[in-house]
Amino acid sequence: MYAWIWRKLPFGLPGKLVGSLLLATTAVALLWYVVFPWAGPLLPFTGEDVQVTQQDSEVPGTPGDVGPGEDPADDAPPGDEHELPYDTERNNTPPPGEDE
Repeated sequence: MYAWIWRKLPFGLPGKLVGSLLLATTAVALLWYVVFPWAGPLLPFTGEDVQVTQQDSEVPGTPGDVGPGEDPADDAPPGDEHELPYDTERNNTPPPGEDE
């Protein structure tokens, strides 16, 4: 199909390049402004389901959230404690082939 379109575009190589760009731009614009807005309401999710919102005024991850000597695990909600099978304080990975 693409080879057929390429052969049918007029005016040699410059015309084929400009024509290809025009066809691609037209296809994208048609999808963006006609097909996607039409299909949006038919999709199984609404804008409310996919938006990320911030409930509290403090933005997590900002510099200074955890000061020196503070443990971020102390801020975990109750019941969210999980036993990790490894030490998180230092990198103590054994060399390959050795077991702990």
